Amino acid sequence: MPEGDTVWRAAQRLHAALAGQTVTRFDIRVPGSAAADLTGETVHEVVARGKHLLVRIGDQTLHSHLRMEGVWHVYRPGERWRRPGHTARAIVSTGRADAVGFDLAMVEVLPTADEDRVVGHLGPDPLGPDWDAAEAARRLGADPRPIHVALLDQRNVAGFGNEYANELLFVRGILPTTPATEVDAPGLLETGARMIRAGRDQVQRTFTGDTRPGRRNWVYRRERRPCLRCGTPIRRTDLGATPTEERIVFWCPQCQR
Repeated sequence: MPEGDTVWRAAQRLHAALAGQTVTRFDIRVPGSAAADLTGETVHEVVARGKHLLVRIGDQTLHSHLRMEGVWHVYRPGERWRRPGHTARAIVSTGRADAVGFDLAMVEVLPTADEDRVVGHLGPDPLGPDWDAAEAARRLGADPRPIHVALLDQRNVAGFGNEYANELLFVRGILPTTPATEVDAPGLLETGARMIRAGRDQVQRTFTGDTRPGRRNWVYRRERRPCLRCGTPIRRTDLGATPTEERIVFWCPQCQR
């Protein structure tokens, strides 16, 4: 699943390709916004908010969420798409580039003034210009649920996905089932902010500093394999706020207690 750093990079690519340009084609292929036409309007900017992408065009915003399979590609005008056309959900073209969103789980057009309706519930974003570490720590530290669940709740802090949650808890030596109220929330988030900012700038994400296959993660998707720090077999289970929101959790029973 794309995490906050992936969405941030997508926003940077789209902004570089579209900002300041006039829209020559605007095609939304989902119910609810299919009739929207922003042709002739100017693209002001593209920003990420947690895992949400906001393309601000004229006085409107094209809002999308990648979820599991979504991706935005940027092509030269007339260049052949690298994904099937029937999977395209949004197309924004200018004289300089074609931006195509494939397999997007959420796409809608709304007035920019109403953006709070879709992202106003989000907690502070460590990749945002207005990152508020104290507020994020307050929200996280007041959550009585397991820390792994609390980290994934975008209302506490925006941008961390399952891979980051698993790796961050390992680095801090925290058992995923520990109530968030018993965790050093400021310290955890300080590490998390540094981690996701480093991931933002990596061509290939690595949490260990080693880019070799099978060595990039401490625990994520390494069940039954030896811990890279102590050699103990990594364990896995499922954990979530509800049965339908469960995520796979990985941890080292020796390093995380």
